[in-house]
Amino acid sequence: MTEPAPRQGSPRGRRPRRRSDDSPAPASTQPLTSINVLPPVPTPTGFADLGVPHEVDAGLAAAGFAQPFAIQKEAIPVALKGHDVCGRAKTGSGKTLAFGVPMLSRISERAEPLRPLGLVLVPTRELAIQVAEVIEPVARHSGRRVLAVYGGASRHHQVDKLKDGIEIVVATPLRLIDLLKSDEIDVSGVEVVVLDEADRMADDGFTPQVEWILRRCTGRNQTMLFSATLDGDVGHLIRAYLKDPVEVAIDAATDTVGTMHHLWLAVHHMDKDKVVSAIARGAGKTVVFCQTKRVCDRVSDNLQALGANAAAIHGDLPQPAREKALRRFAEGDLKVLVATDVAARGIDIDDIAAVIHYEPAKDNKDYLHRSGRTARAGRDGWAVTLVEYNQHTQVTILQRTMRMPITKPIEVFSNNPKLLSLGDFLTD
Repeated sequence: MTEPAPRQGSPRGRRPRRRSDDSPAPASTQPLTSINVLPPVPTPTGFADLGVPHEVDAGLAAAGFAQPFAIQKEAIPVALKGHDVCGRAKTGSGKTLAFGVPMLSRISERAEPLRPLGLVLVPTRELAIQVAEVIEPVARHSGRRVLAVYGGASRHHQVDKLKDGIEIVVATPLRLIDLLKSDEIDVSGVEVVVLDEADRMADDGFTPQVEWILRRCTGRNQTMLFSATLDGDVGHLIRAYLKDPVEVAIDAATDTVGTMHHLWLAVHHMDKDKVVSAIARGAGKTVVFCQTKRVCDRVSDNLQALGANAAAIHGDLPQPAREKALRRFAEGDLKVLVATDVAARGIDIDDIAAVIHYEPAKDNKDYLHRSGRTARAGRDGWAVTLVEYNQHTQVTILQRTMRMPITKPIEVFSNNPKLLSLGDFLTD
C-alpha cells in the first residue's frame, strides 16, 4: 500500500504559515531574466583546481564564473569525492554553485523520461527559480538539463518537460509530492539530493514532506544539506538521512555577507512611509520587509503616492506578477520592492543597497534571512530597522540574541537629511 503523504504541518503540530506554493495561477511562459549576467571567461577557471571536470569547468567559464567563493572552495572538493555534506554559510555566499557544481560533475548519464538524476528541494517558488537560473547555464554547456518545478505555474508544462528527460529538478515540496502521487515523476533513480535552505523548510513546517520525499529517493548515493543553522529539525534531518556527513562551515551561524551596517531608527507611526521613501531615494535598490500581505500592499501604495517607484510581492499575487516585479527590480526598472517573508529566500540580486525592516523582525533567523538580501558578493549594504515607541524592548531582545551591541534606536523624522546618506549616521 502506498504510504500517504503527510499532512502539512510540523512534527510538533504547529501550523505553518499559509502558503500559495501550489495554488493554481496562470502559467508564466517567460522565465525570469538572468539576475547576474556575467561575460564568459577563459578556461581553465579557478574551479578546475578543485577537481571539477573539464566539461563542467567549461560551463562555468561560459556562464562567467571565474573563481570560486570560500564556501565553494570548501564544499566542492568534499562533495566531488561523494561524501554527504552539511553546509553552513553566510546568506549570499555562493552556496548554489557549492552544491550545483558537484551535482553536475557526478551525474554522468542522460535522464530517462520522468526520472531525474538530481534533486534540489527548496522552500519557495522564488528560490526554485533562482537556483535553477544559476545552475542552468553551467548545465547547458555540459550537456545537462535543469527544470524548476513549483506551484503557481503550469503543471502540464512541467510534466511535458519531465517527459523529455531532465537531469536535475529544483522543486518545492508540495508540487513535487503532487507529481509523485500522480505518477508524473519518479525519484527512485535520483542519485544526488540537496536540501537547500533546510532551516526555512523546517520553520515553515515542511519537515514531514521533506522526509516523505527522501524516503522515495531510494537510489540516492549522496545527500547535501545547506542551512543557516544546523540545529532543531535540521539536526534531525542530518541524523536521519545523511551518512557520516562532512560539515562545511565558513562563518559563524549569525554572520551575514560583506560589510553590512545595522541601523536602528526610532520613528513615528504616521511618518514611517515617508522615512522609507527618503531612505530609498538616497540608497538605491531597496527591499522593504513587512510582516503581513495587507501591510505590504498598504506600504507599497503609500510609497507610490509619495512618488517612489515601488511594487509589492507576496504569496497572494499570481506567479507571473511576482516574476514580473522581480525581473523589473533585478533590471533596475523598479527601485523599491515591498515584500513579505515569502520572498526573503528567493531574492538573489547582488546590488541591493538597503533592506528595511518595516517592523522589527520576530527573531534572529528572520532578521538574518531578510538582511542577507544586501551586502552580497563583497558589496556594502544597510540593514535598517524601523522602531516605534512600543517596540524598543523587542529590539533590545533581538540585539542581545544576535550578540550585537545593545544600541538605542536613533530618533528621526522623514525630513532628516541623513536619511538620504545613511553613512552620515556612522559619524555621530
